[in-house]
Amino acid sequence: MGGGLRLSCGEEEVQAAAVSEARTKLDALGTAYRPALMAFFVRRVRSTAEAEDMTQEIFMRLADADLDQIERPESYLFRMAANLVRDRARRDRVQTGIKDEYAQLPGIGIEFLDPHRVAEGHDMLRALDAGLAELPERTRHIFILYRIENVSKKVIADQFGITDSAIEKHVRRAMRYLIERLGRRP
Repeated sequence: MGGGLRLSCGEEEVQAAAVSEARTKLDALGTAYRPALMAFFVRRVRSTAEAEDMTQEIFMRLADADLDQIERPESYLFRMAANLVRDRARRDRVQTGIKDEYAQLPGIGIEFLDPHRVAEGHDMLRALDAGLAELPERTRHIFILYRIENVSKKVIADQFGITDSAIEKHVRRAMRYLIERLGRRP
């Protein structure tokens, strides 16, 4: 049978009343303190969206708290808010540190523009352009449409009146030729 706890009708009513009362208290706290919390967060994080998220987080935490145990709600809320700002700043510092460490790894980030590498890149582009010009016209058009213009095989097949597999053969033939051509460039 069901292993869950079964409440009597009277217990269910008491529990429902307690939930309703907690919701009412939470709504009252939201009405009274949401604008002040928003202002508190906006001054510290300088982002309305972030301040809204942080305010929402405070009220989500409050929903799990026993509101009857909170003697001074304003102090409690703003202590939570200050802790949340502190936690956010700590998290941001850690993330920034990790990003900085990662950026310092060899080969990461923007590489120095070595004139020899720039010249080599230009040479490779010229060789690629020359290789494209040397391809049969139909193969060149199909290759450019598919690999550079990102046109679908179906559209190309319809335009040239050929099958998808014929498109693949043209593209493979062009790739094989261009790779070979770039390998033997001066």
